[in-house]
Amino acid sequence: MKPAASGGRTSAAPGTADAAAWRKWGLTPLPAASQPPADKPVKLSASGTVPVFTHVTTSQKVVFITIDDGQEKDPRFVEMMRDLKIPITMFLMNDVIKSDYGYFRQLQALGNHIQNHTLHHPVMSTLPLARQKEEVCGDQKILIKEYGTAPLLFRPPYGAYNANTKTAVGECGPRAIVWWRESMQIRNLAYQLPDKKLHPGDIILAHFRGPSELKGATMTQMFSSLLKRIQEQGFAVARLEDYIQPPTLH
Repeated sequence: MKPAASGGRTSAAPGTADAAAWRKWGLTPLPAASQPPADKPVKLSASGTVPVFTHVTTSQKVVFITIDDGQEKDPRFVEMMRDLKIPITMFLMNDVIKSDYGYFRQLQALGNHIQNHTLHHPVMSTLPLARQKEEVCGDQKILIKEYGTAPLLFRPPYGAYNANTKTAVGECGPRAIVWWRESMQIRNLAYQLPDKKLHPGDIILAHFRGPSELKGATMTQMFSSLLKRIQEQGFAVARLEDYIQPPTLH
């Protein structure tokens, strides 16, 4: 059977956790996300140059959480995601996930999608086209084998890309390059826009990191802080892929 093009196992709407589950993690519930629109705001094509997007055009007060790399494999984070039912999109890099592919299957089983982030995390814009294709196609092949679905999206390490990156991505399978508007540090968000606040449809970047990279904070503590920052501004968290129309396969 040909793998689906979604990068995840389900497109069901994110679930809602009860208040007790939130209290367990020292949190209060976020607003429930609206149903995603039937007419998807991001429409991808099966051919042509891949687009780059940093946010999703929507009037719904939702943001999207993306988590990169895969170095930290904290079992408590899986427990947290199972309890809170917050949707995430994972951009995984093979060099750091290969020690435990199964860890990310647990997160995928909760309805979270797995996307492409290269084999070795190079600065893509410094590489010739052939090397960029090795990075993207290599990761795509492994992610399909390990997770049963073909990643639809690609995130360039460090956000660095050029025309050759777009060519490589298009030839390797993903149909869009995803950037971001905010990045989660340890306790606070770093903003790209000068007003330093969240906007509907913003894409937030976080990383699978642990105490050695987070000055002693754990992955779950960092993620709790992220949810607090989102809640302070009155936003819900939606699943990015639910706002994307994959290419029609003929």
